[in-house]
Amino acid sequence: MAQSKQALRTRIKSVNSTRKITKAMEMIANAKLVKQRARMEANREYAQKLQDTVDEIAANNPGVESEYLEVKTSDRKVTIVFCSDLGLCGGYNQNVVKKAREELRKSDPMILVGTSLYRQMKEEGFNVINEEPVSSDRITFLELKELVDRGIEMYRANEVGVVELLYTRFVNTMSFQPEVDQLLPTSLTVKEPVQKTTDHVETLFEPDAKTILDQLIPMMIHDVVYADWMESTTAEQGSRRVAMKTATDNADELSHDLLLEYNKARQAAITQEITEIVGGSAAV
Repeated sequence: MAQSKQALRTRIKSVNSTRKITKAMEMIANAKLVKQRARMEANREYAQKLQDTVDEIAANNPGVESEYLEVKTSDRKVTIVFCSDLGLCGGYNQNVVKKAREELRKSDPMILVGTSLYRQMKEEGFNVINEEPVSSDRITFLELKELVDRGIEMYRANEVGVVELLYTRFVNTMSFQPEVDQLLPTSLTVKEPVQKTTDHVETLFEPDAKTILDQLIPMMIHDVVYADWMESTTAEQGSRRVAMKTATDNADELSHDLLLEYNKARQAAITQEITEIVGGSAAV
């Protein structure tokens, strides 16, 4: 019985130590979630304005041609995939892997951003073309732009017919959904031409619609990728916060159960000692 109580005390101490770690990680993830979500929402205004400008030019110039709108003959796709650098974020990374298995062909080139899935993707046979793991947490906009430009150049050279992005959409603080977003060929939201009124200020541009679109569309693609990266990192922190909160709650429940079992063992030991004392007194 003494050994049982000692083992229970050790387990209770271990569970409580683990709870302190998961609670601290939950608080850190929550702080990062708030910060990253604010950055994500602040970027939306710029992204929407850029999208509206491109759509307006396309709407007022029907039939305009651009190398980023034409359909290529290649049937291959290059996919930029976002995952995390660290684990302990629930099903965040495995949901990305599941989506990749469902949507991507292993022979098609893949640019992986994030270190946690680099080895797994390689071992599963995916054609990861970046030779070294790319950190998702420390990547800058310029570094991300270089990776996107690599995919754009493959598209322009007709090495691939589609450039797409696999990221995790941030639905809310409890829900995160992996999705595939096509970048090239670009599908513009062509609206009706803007009716000219006394309140409308027409956007003037030069030299021509094709040249402007050839410059604006890559900018729009870079911003879409950056926005989706921020959404993925926000979803990562949200998933980690949920996972650590669940782990903390489980530790509380397990600690309570172990403490109850320890008290029962302690009570049984005391009862046995009292019984032995009473039995010894009766024998005397």
